[in-house]
Amino acid sequence: MCGIVGVVSNSPVNQLLYDALLLLQHRGQDAAGIATGHGNKFAMHKANGLVRDVFRTRNMRSLPGNIGIGQVRYPTAGSTSEEEAQPFYVNAPFGIVLAHNGNLTNADELKTELFKNDRRHLNTDSDSEVLLNILAHQIQEVTSGYSLDPAALFRSVAMLHRRVRGSYAVIAQIAGYGLLAFRDPFGIRPLCIGVSRTDKGVEYMIASENVALEGLGFRFLRDVEPGEAIFIDLDGQMYNEQCAENPSLNPCAFEFVYLARPDSILDGASVYLTRLKMGEYLAEKVRSQFTSGDIDVVMPIPDSSRPSAMELAMKLNLDYREGFIKNRYIGRTFMMPGQAIRRKSVRQKLNAISSEFKGKSVLLVDDSIVRGTTSREIVQMARESGAKRVIFASAAPPVKFPNVYGIDMPTRSELIAYGRSEDEVCREITADALVYQEVDAMKRSISDVNPVLRSIEASCFDGNYITGDVSREYLDRLEFARNSPRPDTEDILRSQLNLNLAARAD
Repeated sequence: MCGIVGVVSNSPVNQLLYDALLLLQHRGQDAAGIATGHGNKFAMHKANGLVRDVFRTRNMRSLPGNIGIGQVRYPTAGSTSEEEAQPFYVNAPFGIVLAHNGNLTNADELKTELFKNDRRHLNTDSDSEVLLNILAHQIQEVTSGYSLDPAALFRSVAMLHRRVRGSYAVIAQIAGYGLLAFRDPFGIRPLCIGVSRTDKGVEYMIASENVALEGLGFRFLRDVEPGEAIFIDLDGQMYNEQCAENPSLNPCAFEFVYLARPDSILDGASVYLTRLKMGEYLAEKVRSQFTSGDIDVVMPIPDSSRPSAMELAMKLNLDYREGFIKNRYIGRTFMMPGQAIRRKSVRQKLNAISSEFKGKSVLLVDDSIVRGTTSREIVQMARESGAKRVIFASAAPPVKFPNVYGIDMPTRSELIAYGRSEDEVCREITADALVYQEVDAMKRSISDVNPVLRSIEASCFDGNYITGDVSREYLDRLEFARNSPRPDTEDILRSQLNLNLAARAD
């Protein structure tokens, strides 16, 4: 999961892009980058860290131009190396910079094709660099490197759709031409477009979430359709075309559960309203398992579970209290690498108000339970604060399967619900009782808000991988690669040399 943004304006875009990335910071805290275009040249700055730390005044001054793209990164493939911060750049054809949100499931096969058939070099392990080179190769094929128009770009995207598998929302900038954006044929990751009409003319912004548009004065126009490509030239003229053969809308359930901001609207469904609905359905489950008097108070685990907890308390006519105070200067613990770091960060991030717990039977509501590290620490904090009983409720179903579409939960061994019953998970997190949302109820929470959303991508909950190319063998390889030590630079260069030699031999 990452946050991406692109702007075509009539005035310098560096500040607009910076402000948009701040509004998308919740989608990635590992790295940030901006690339702008002026004439046929790019200016780019990127580094590891939060947006406010990556960009200083001197960096902003070095980003001239009225068109540009930006990204905040949350790593799911490749490494946390600063070299893999986005946007990525390739100089031919024309010069392209690209920012990507998602994860390619056939990246390894594409890497081999790029070396062996397309004669393209990759400098990192990032699947986003793979995607950039596939796009560049298809544009080269269609245009022969000489001329470019919207029709040629759309043919290139159509060819890319036929080669690439997985989830991808993409914004690319082509030197001297304009901005290209497209979304995978399953519409897994969100992407939307907004417009602003100024005295100088029409301006466009494309971003992962509409909060970035509306927070900067752009009027939300619509979501980018699955498989659709949009091109905006330097004069502000917009073109669009459906480039996929059989597109279908399958938004990621975890966007609604946790990833997106509550004030965002994804594919016509308010994130806030879907979380209220999750609380409503969860209340029915709690009512079926507990009697009156079993629970004294309902408390959310700040922040994303708050709407669900409030709705649950109201439906059950229970007191709602804020028992944990959040330190807003600590990042989202879900995105932090390593169990030890997450465990330490929970205590730094949350502080319990002892008077709200003392002598009470407390129902704690969280958005989800993934690895269980955070949940276990929170239960212990509640006990230390004097809770007589701790019941833990998850607004999402058990996370039992790896997510391969851009969320960092790729190995089964890291998932607390994998291979465990609910009673076993309850004991692992040391709670007195545990309540999970049902998968169908979670999906209904989204489709109730927007009935058009009849198919929800929920592979980490139900094991149904919508792209149809994820097998047990694929997951085994993914887990082996994640648990294996990373090769050093010499190993990588030797591997690339062997591939090149094999290509020449063929």
